[in-house]
Formats: sequence, C-alpha cells, structure tokens
Amino acid sequence: MRGVFAPAALIALGLGIAGCTPPPPPGQPPAMALEPVALESLPGFHDDQLAMGFIAFQESCAELLTLPADQKLGGAGLAGSFGGTAGQWANTCTAARAVSPADGTAIRAFLLNHLAAYRISADGDSTVQFSGYFEPVVEGSLRETAHYDTPLYGRPRDLVQANLGNFSPSLSGHLIAGRVQDGRLVPYFTRSEITAGALQGRHLEIAWLADPVDAFVLDIEGAGRIRLPNGKMVRVGYDGENGQPYVPIGRILADRGAIPNSAITLSSIVAWLHSHPDQAQAVMDENPSYVFLRILDGIPPDLGPPGALGVPLAPARALAVDRTYIPLGAPIWVATAQPQGDKPLQQLMVAEDIGGALATPLRADIFFGWGASAAAQAGAMSQPGQAYLLLPRPPAKP
Repeated sequence: MRGVFAPAALIALGLGIAGCTPPPPPGQPPAMALEPVALESLPGFHDDQLAMGFIAFQESCAELLTLPADQKLGGAGLAGSFGGTAGQWANTCTAARAVSPADGTAIRAFLLNHLAAYRISADGDSTVQFSGYFEPVVEGSLRETAHYDTPLYGRPRDLVQANLGNFSPSLSGHLIAGRVQDGRLVPYFTRSEITAGALQGRHLEIAWLADPVDAFVLDIEGAGRIRLPNGKMVRVGYDGENGQPYVPIGRILADRGAIPNSAITLSSIVAWLHSHPDQAQAVMDENPSYVFLRILDGIPPDLGPPGALGVPLAPARALAVDRTYIPLGAPIWVATAQPQGDKPLQQLMVAEDIGGALATPLRADIFFGWGASAAAQAGAMSQPGQAYLLLPRPPAKP
C-alpha cells in the first residue's frame, strides 16, 4: 500500500515520491533492464477488457499534452530515452485521442501500432512484488469537539523539501525534508513528536477525527474521504511529508509475535491497534514518517483522488511506481494474481502515481479504489508477478 496522491506540480519540482516516503539513503540502486517482448504475447492480452485501462491512459495523455516537451517524467535507461519526457509521448498521445475506448479491436490495434513492450527486470530478476493501496473513508469533523479530538495537519510553513539530484546528479531521485534552525537544515519533527504536540498552536489543523487509528491509515494511504456529522463528504489529499523514514508497523508487530507474519494485512493491523488501545499510539509512533494533508475541492464522488499526474486514479488501473525507473504516464501491462488467491490479474494499467517506499523497479502498488471493499483488497494484496513497460515505438530508421 501507500501510494502518493501528489499534485502534478510536484513533477516539475522533482518531489514526486507509494509510499509518501523518501527513498532510502544513497547507495547502489538495483539496475533495471528492459527485455523486448512481443506485445501480442503478453499474458491476458487478448482477454482483458481494455476500455478502463485505455481511458486511464487517455486521461494521462491529456495531461502530458499540456506539459512542456522537455518536462521530465522519470525513467532510467531505455525507459528514459524513449518515454522520459512529455514530448516523447506527444505523437502517441495524439493518436490515442482518436481511438474510441468502446472499441476493443481499435485499442488493441493502437497498442500494437504505437507501443513496444518490455519485460521489467533488475539484476537478473523479473519477479515484481505487487501490493495495494486505497482511499479510506473515515468519520470526522472540521472543528474540534470532545468526540473529534485527533487532528489532521496541513503542510507547515517551515517544512523544506529538496531533491538532492538538483545539487548532484549522483543523488538523482533522493529526496530530503526538514526545517531550518539556526541557519542549518535539520530533520523535521517525527511522528511521535507531532502526535505529542510539536505542531500545536500553529493553526495547521484541517480536520479532526474521533479515531487516531483512522488518522494513521489516512496518513499511510496519503488521501481519503472524511464523512462529516451532517453527512457531507470532504476529500483530503497529500500535501507534503516530514522526510522521516517510513517504517511498516506490520513488520514490527510480526517481529514481536503480535500477529503472525502470514496474517499481516491492513485489516489485521487495524484490528490489533483497536484491541490494544494502551499500546496502539506507541506502536504507530514507531513509524516516524508523517504525511501532511490538504482539503481537495471539486472532485466528483465517483472519481478517485488525483495521482502524481493530477488525473483521477482509476481503481485497478492506476499503478504507483518508482519514477526513478518508470516514467509517469507510461502504460504498464501487469501480470499477477488477485489478492489472496490465484485468480489471474492480467491487464493494462498506467503509472499514474509514485512511491518512494517502492525504491526499485520490482515493486509496484495497485490502487483499488475507495471504501470497505477497496480497503480489504488493498490490505490483502501481496502477490508476485511480472510487469511489462509499454513505450512509444522508436522512430523508423530512414
């Protein structure tokens, strides 16, 4: 889980990050390789109902076509060479606009004529681990009451984020965040410091929840829907983070024997937190990462939240990736299995969101939508599979 519902402006700033968390410290990153494969041989290529995946691609294309031609989208090696800038998608996206999403035959013809497929691997391994994320629906209020007393904080004015690649090419893709103290950039407050009151008195609260576990889940997922006492729904989305490392508390609970490793899902973690109120906050605080949120206006309730490209995320068609390796907006053919089972999940998706917690081309998060069903699917999703990056065909040699 843990996708980032980040505004498109973050692309230009180089701050795009599934996990809302920064990448691990600089080190030797895995080397991605792209192996050409026949597009028509992709698993499930002739079985997928392509309409929803193609609509997601068209919506991403509509955004890409508004960007400057030299706008960087990410991507390493061949991925960056053929699809790493908005301009490299211009011809493909223009052609996509003329295809009806209701015509499966036309979509397949478009894919075959305009895109080339490449199996993603890294250091000789082509097994991609797929997890899931979703948009939670929680109960809350826009003002503090005796019942709603857990704050959600907006972005602090003293939060500074920086892409180290702007200072040294060797650090490209590595992000830091902090605050200036006595002329020096120091780490920002940790989750435990924030929940203990480090931000109180700054008027940063955007909403209040009754359940601190709900607040934690909203933070982990990076966006959500808050149902107010009058029944109105308010959407919130990502607005920055404290730059501290993301520590999965599921791993902590498994290591302590609180939950068997094989039973770790979002549902089991939430159930444990609710059944151990005396320990819950301390366990949640062991994840020092904290995500700041903002109110999102004007999003229809039948659409997902905006991803890193600024377009609504489509359930089971939007994918969060590490943009160090995979360009945003690129179609990806996913070949894995449904959560908790062996039923195939083989279909067209689009890299519309980003995730520093992924930090490898062999990890991806599938967006499952919103509400209880999406929560169950996302929380249970942990499946191996393969991913095939689709890139514009290279220009024909004269």
